[in-house]
Amino acid sequence: MNGSTKEKVLTCILTPLSWIYGGITSVRNWCFDHKILPQEEFKVPIVGIGNLTVGGTGKTPHTEYVVGMLSMNYNIAVLSRGYKRKTKGFLVANSNSTPDSIGDEPMQIYQKFGARVKVAVCEDRRKGIKELLKAFPDIQLIVMDDVFQHRYVKPKVSILLMDYNRPVYKDHLLPLGRLRESSHQTNRADMVIVTKCPNTLMPLNYRLVSKELDLMPYQNLYFSRYMYGGLLSVFPDDEPYSVSLQSLTSDDTVMLLTGIANPRDFVRHFKDYPFKVKVYHFPDHHNFTREDINSIHEKFRNLPGARKIIITTEKDSVRLAYNPYYPSDLKKVTFFIPVAVKMVNGLNESDFISDLRKAIDAGSK
Repeated sequence: MNGSTKEKVLTCILTPLSWIYGGITSVRNWCFDHKILPQEEFKVPIVGIGNLTVGGTGKTPHTEYVVGMLSMNYNIAVLSRGYKRKTKGFLVANSNSTPDSIGDEPMQIYQKFGARVKVAVCEDRRKGIKELLKAFPDIQLIVMDDVFQHRYVKPKVSILLMDYNRPVYKDHLLPLGRLRESSHQTNRADMVIVTKCPNTLMPLNYRLVSKELDLMPYQNLYFSRYMYGGLLSVFPDDEPYSVSLQSLTSDDTVMLLTGIANPRDFVRHFKDYPFKVKVYHFPDHHNFTREDINSIHEKFRNLPGARKIIITTEKDSVRLAYNPYYPSDLKKVTFFIPVAVKMVNGLNESDFISDLRKAIDAGSK
């Protein structure tokens, strides 16, 4: 059986399952739309950031962007479920928190903002909001990540993210594709951001995306791209090598170590550099075991090159920094590259943050 035949057989098997899954999600959304399943609203405005696809749209960088831009105007808290943490219930991040206790993404946000922003985790979002407001009654705004499918909380502003390289209008429902819900559910968003846009985007590309999305008049469309910073040590206390990307030559080798849903943009960032690149990829939110670390160590030792370093993603760096098995001789050569979001002009000159603030403050006395 050749590849094409296998793909057709797999499509035939997965398509009915995709229909069943779509039927279940449609019924669930219908129940919310008709108030059979309850949605709770809160006096404190809530900004919900989410997507329709499984991972890889940039929720954490965009959450950080929103929080960073609004933290000077509002007393903000971030609420997450704390995916793959080893604890339960409501927890507020503090100096003793680890990725195991609150999850890697909340830990990354906490490390970035510290005391400026409250970061909390709770599986039950309604309970988490109530606990946050009880503990910190001066909170003026709550930002929730990965919220689009968690409809028991009704956000004041709903922001939907879509990867430019994986548009929802060209995808299929699970398990045939990567959609958690039908692409028609885009209509539930107040704002849509097309993320990970290439630098070469032309006006025609913006128009084509806008036409395909076919948003409602009340919805605003924005575009964003990633900006990568310089190398930072994952273990700054271990006397890291003094190195920059610009100093590496064709004689050197970089191991790109990733454990994120979609590493394509991260890997693509290094394509124009002269050094050799070896990619070692793990699943999203991967918990690096002793065996994983031993394998990384062995592969690194066998790499060619006058100089060799490891570069990982910002999210992976959080997990690696707390990994008890990471060998000391790798600590000084392990770096990460911080990522930031930049909003880019699309079809108009709309300012995303200005529009978001207006939506947050709408109706406030």
